[in-house]
Amino acid sequence: QVRLVESGGGLVQPGGSLRLSCGTSGFTFSTYAMSWYRQAPGKERELVATITSASGSTNYADSVKGRFTISRDNGKNTVYLQMNSLKPEDTAVYFCSTDIVASLGIRRYWGQGTQVTVSS
Repeated sequence: QVRLVESGGGLVQPGGSLRLSCGTSGFTFSTYAMSWYRQAPGKERELVATITSASGSTNYADSVKGRFTISRDNGKNTVYLQMNSLKPEDTAVYFCSTDIVASLGIRRYWGQGTQVTVSS
């Protein structure tokens, strides 16, 4: 059974930092790309960052480039999101996600999310 569990969210002041973690199980973590999404109140869920499985190449939304860093530890089956220079507009529920190839096609899995609030 595929399982994704986020942690590390909380309340932080503008300019501060947080490190989110997403522990996984139930699939061969090292062979799948991983992504972080976020959803702010009243807004659609948006892609924040992605890291590939093989080379570990990364891509970021323009709004977080230069401030956020996605990384992975294949030995711990965990993906991270280091968030620096946080802004109030970064306030959202953050989700990790992966697309798993199954017999009937590709299925997207989500964690339960972790709340990040940036406020003074």
